[in-house]
Amino acid sequence: MSKGIYIASAEPESGKLAVVLGVMELLLAQGLRVGFFRPVVRETAEKDVAIRLMSTRYALMPSFEAMCGCTAETANELIGHDRYQELHARILDQYMALESQHDLVVCAGTDYVSAAPGFEFDFNVEVANNLGCPLLAVVKGLHRNLDQVSNAVSVLLASLHQKDCDLLAVIVNRTNPELLADAVSMLPQLLPEGVPGYILPEHPLLGKPTVDQIAQALGAEWISGSKESRDQEVANFKVAAMELPHFLNYVEEGSLIITPGDRADIVLGTLLADASSAYPHVAGLLLTGNLRPADQVQRLLSGLLASSVPVFGVATDTFTTAMNVSAVEGTLLAASNRKISAALGVFEANVRIDEISKRITGSHSVKITPLMFEHELIRRARSVRKHIVLPEGNDERILRAAEIILLRDIVDLTLLGKPDEVRAKISSLGLTLERVSIIDPVSSPLREQFADAYYQLRQHKGISQELAYDTMADVSYFGTMLVHHQMADGMVSGAVHTTQHTIRPGFEIIKTKPGCAIVSSVFFMCLADRVLVYGDCAVNPNPTSEQLADIAISSAETAMNLGIEPRVAMLSYSTGESGKGEDVERVREATKLVRQRRPELKIEGPIQYDAAVDIGVAETKMPGSEVAGHATVFIFPDLNTGNNTYKAVQRSSGAVAIGPVLQGLNKPVNDLSRGCLVADIVNTVAITAVQAQVQVGQP
Repeated sequence: MSKGIYIASAEPESGKLAVVLGVMELLLAQGLRVGFFRPVVRETAEKDVAIRLMSTRYALMPSFEAMCGCTAETANELIGHDRYQELHARILDQYMALESQHDLVVCAGTDYVSAAPGFEFDFNVEVANNLGCPLLAVVKGLHRNLDQVSNAVSVLLASLHQKDCDLLAVIVNRTNPELLADAVSMLPQLLPEGVPGYILPEHPLLGKPTVDQIAQALGAEWISGSKESRDQEVANFKVAAMELPHFLNYVEEGSLIITPGDRADIVLGTLLADASSAYPHVAGLLLTGNLRPADQVQRLLSGLLASSVPVFGVATDTFTTAMNVSAVEGTLLAASNRKISAALGVFEANVRIDEISKRITGSHSVKITPLMFEHELIRRARSVRKHIVLPEGNDERILRAAEIILLRDIVDLTLLGKPDEVRAKISSLGLTLERVSIIDPVSSPLREQFADAYYQLRQHKGISQELAYDTMADVSYFGTMLVHHQMADGMVSGAVHTTQHTIRPGFEIIKTKPGCAIVSSVFFMCLADRVLVYGDCAVNPNPTSEQLADIAISSAETAMNLGIEPRVAMLSYSTGESGKGEDVERVREATKLVRQRRPELKIEGPIQYDAAVDIGVAETKMPGSEVAGHATVFIFPDLNTGNNTYKAVQRSSGAVAIGPVLQGLNKPVNDLSRGCLVADIVNTVAITAVQAQVQVGQP
């Protein structure tokens, strides 16, 4: 049975790398040990864009050299000396060494640098056959109508039939979105029986180079600009040769401005235009001729250069620089987070990886790795569309996460804040968030309706109508009311606000669901090879036995709803019957209560942490237990123990902690750490969407 899949295109500009990325992402998410291989690289393995992308994103262990067969120079030399078989033998040796270390190897074919695309495709098919890999063929849909796409697929199939190639699947990539429905209907009629085919639409972000990519291609020197600003796509470039007033008429959204470094008027005008709402957002400023603005101008710019516009310089003259920029093609780099999100969003929405993986191998891991967890989380969030409100609409991390969420088409979003200010922040960051809704709680027509509802809910606590109206200006309360009134399905906040500020409105307005006495929380601890659930590490300081039982049951349900089989460890400083004392008895009683209320749950307690996670210790301290040594859900006896433990594990092991995820409320409201990263926000929004699905009985 093959342990590889070979992805190749029949011509340039097919967007093959985006397909390779999607296949890697989804196969790794199934728990397979996936390697990456390129038969031929242009210069060196270390400089190869695909190898660097896969190695960086997925932390692949083999060296760069182990992931490639040879360089283009070596391949051409061997072919030129009629040593074709030696070339294939070298590629095969390298591939087999990599294959022996993995469950599956994804091979990405050559990049069409030769003058003979037909010969290059034949070479890729021959390599795939020699490696024993089925071929996933990528057909270019770019700039083609339906008849041209049909013809390209037919020609490809005829060629593969002659070469006796094992065809795994066909993907028509970069298709005109307007042709998508017709192309999806047409493709199965062209393919051999049993061979799946998929149509992927062109995404506007993927064909454009980023500022950083252009800088790397030109060997430019960075002058200013944050790492995030360099990830912006360049929609077009403008050579600024006119005087400033005339030049400003030609600035467009996403322009890279190319000008000699001594043109102080253009430099100043570009940065000021970008800061002004009257002009489009500029992608970057490229200074030519190895020139820099005069010292006096640089002093003037010292404050402006802290703007979001990346500025970089090259030694070449303006004409040569413009020609060099025009030759840079858009591709996926390891740092291109927006492009990666867009590529995965397109792939995940249009390709069924289960059809492909079943044709490669029938074996699957039963472990839940962090990548598997994240993939399943996003898949489930996308399966039933939900609407999430993010109250902190002015925070940069929230906005960057919102863009990724929309690019991957996970949920619908509403941001809270003053629309003009939020839109200005979005523009200054160079983000694309047209589909997001923005509401200002202070001026919203909903404020009075929400105030009336809040007054009815809280008048018994002495809340007046006036205080209720004032309270609804607060983004946390307003966002919670959107959820309460079913105008949103869940809320995520806490990047700026405290935990109390985030969750108190939920306690007051949404309240706990029937059968649950308290609101509690869990963290999803993403370790290198597994995902564990820790509760409660954020809300309840000293829970009673009854409250610990509630926390255990809620945590087990949360784990199960998010794809983790719950094996619950009720933690204490002793295991089984060995210990005595009030704290141990509290845990022992909580364990009994859980068994009475939910006898189907696998639960053990009291149990020490080492006995819960280490099979060797478990065999000594609690032999025969279904939980000991295999626990996935850990219930801590108090907040002090739980909070310190999760932070210790996070910092000492490098684990990613997602949470706190609140449980027990009638509708989902989740808190973020004020030190959260963009990825944490994306994951928490996805979790919130899944919680919303479960609470209304959806799959």
